[in-house]
Amino acid sequence: MRLVQIKHSSGERRSAIVEGEQLRLLAASSVYEFVAGGLKADRMESLPYDPIYRGESEWRLLAPIDHPEPARCLVTGTGLTHLQSAANRDAMHQGAATLTDSARMYQLGVAEGRPAAGTIGAAPEWFYKGTGLSLRAYNEPLDVPAWAQDGGEEAEIAGVYVIDAAGNPVRIGMAQGNEFSDHVFEKRNYLNLAGSKLRTCSIGPELVVDPDFQRVEGRVSVGRGGQTLWSAGIVSGEEAMCHSLANIEHHHFKFDAHRRPGDVHVHFFGASAFSFGAGITLQDGDVMEIAFQGFGRPLRNPVRVDRSDTRRFAAGRL
Repeated sequence: MRLVQIKHSSGERRSAIVEGEQLRLLAASSVYEFVAGGLKADRMESLPYDPIYRGESEWRLLAPIDHPEPARCLVTGTGLTHLQSAANRDAMHQGAATLTDSARMYQLGVAEGRPAAGTIGAAPEWFYKGTGLSLRAYNEPLDVPAWAQDGGEEAEIAGVYVIDAAGNPVRIGMAQGNEFSDHVFEKRNYLNLAGSKLRTCSIGPELVVDPDFQRVEGRVSVGRGGQTLWSAGIVSGEEAMCHSLANIEHHHFKFDAHRRPGDVHVHFFGASAFSFGAGITLQDGDVMEIAFQGFGRPLRNPVRVDRSDTRRFAAGRL
C-alpha cells in the first residue's frame, strides 16, 4: 500500500491510496488520522494522479506524513551507515595519518552494528534535523539560508513512525527522502556536523506501508537548466548498510523522550552517494531528483538560495 496526502486550493486536505494512475481518496483528512483509525477508512472517489504530480491540478501533494502539531513530529537521522557515505565523510575530515572519527565510527558499525536477534549492537551516529516544520513536500524548494555555507542533496530512505498510546514505536512505513545538508560548513570542522543538519529536508511523494528493505536500488540526479548536471546509482536497504534496521530503531527509541504517545518520528537511514562528494556545488534553481525502486514516483525538489544580506539575531530582555 502506498499513501499520499494532498491539499486543494480551497484548503481542503485529504489522504489517498495510490492505485496505479489514480488516487483513491479516503475519508481521513491525513495519513496520521488514517493510521490512528487502524488503516481502516471508507474509500471514496478517485482523482487522476498525473495532473497532481505535474502541478496541473487544484490539488497539490503534501509530505506523506505530518502531525496536527508540527512540534510533535521529530525529524532525525543516522549517518555513516553506508560505505560510500563513510568514504566521503572520511575524505572531508582527513588530515594526519591517524584514522578519523568518521572512519572509526563506520568500522564500529561494521563490527557491531548487526547484532544477533534479541541483542543490542553498537550505537550509530545520530543527528537531529528539526521538527515537522523542517519537512517539505514533493516539488517544494529546499532552502540554503543566507547565513549557510552551502546546501546539498542526500538521497535516502526514511522510516516513518507513530508512538502508540502505550508508548511503543510503530513503524507505519518508509518514504524516499532528501536529507538536505550543508557539507561545506561540516567540512570546515567535524564538530559542525550538528549545525550542518539543521536545514529543510523532504520526503515522499508517497509513503510505502511495509516495503521490502533488504536491498533497494535507485538513482539520484541534479538538473540545471533542463539538462542533467550529475547523476549516480544509489543503493540502500539492510544489505547495503553496516547497521541493521532493528539496531538503528533500538538506539533511536531507547530514549524516553522519543516514546511520547501520539508523536510522529521521521528518521533518515543514510545515503550511499551525493553530488558534493563528486565536487558539485548546487545553485539556485537546480532540481534534485531521487528515485528508489518500489517507492513510487520520484521525489523532486528545487534548490532555493537566499541571497539577501545575513541578518544578525539578538535576544531581547524581559
